[in-house]
Amino acid sequence: MKIGNLTKLASSAMAVLLAGCGSAPPAAQRIEVPVFTPCVKMEIQRPAYEFDKLPATATDGEIVLALARDWPRGRKYEGELEAVVAGCR
Repeated sequence: MKIGNLTKLASSAMAVLLAGCGSAPPAAQRIEVPVFTPCVKMEIQRPAYEFDKLPATATDGEIVLALARDWPRGRKYEGELEAVVAGCR
């Protein structure tokens, strides 16, 4: 190869490389991606029910009394859970 051809080739290569530097960089795009976030911020503790602590030998009367005492606790717990679920809508 002759020196003249090599010079032309080098200058052509430089022109091609520098042409890429003359264009503006692409504009930044904002892409929104949905991300799961839990709506429940706090954990509601399950109450300790009397019925769960009864021995297997408990009489029918003891079972009924334990259930009667547990009913208000259960209703309160249910209300708290409903409030949390309503906050997720």
